[in-house]
Amino acid sequence: MGRRLAAVVGLAGLVCVRGRASPYVNATVKNDTGETVTLVEVDYPSASFGRDVLAAGASYPYRFKIIGSGATKVLWTDAARKQHSAAGPDLHEGQNGQLVITLTAAGAQWSPQLTP
Repeated sequence: MGRRLAAVVGLAGLVCVRGRASPYVNATVKNDTGETVTLVEVDYPSASFGRDVLAAGASYPYRFKIIGSGATKVLWTDAARKQHSAAGPDLHEGQNGQLVITLTAAGAQWSPQLTP
């Protein structure tokens, strides 16, 4: 009986540890400019991600972990080869949730849904 109890307690502990998720941000960059954009880059604390090309109406998902704290920024080039940049929210280590960045003809809209 002692071995069974130890095995059950051990498995329960393993399930609890595996059930904890690391804090990640599920980001999505949406192109609502009406035209293809190029050289899309999202900068966040300690790293960045991006795409060479993002077609009109397309979305690009990316998952990342925040290490450190700091500002975000998105940069892109429109069809007329004009470069754009827009500052976003500050992010902090340990946050998780969703971050949607919508590129428009007028700039960028940030929609963070993050928990501390």
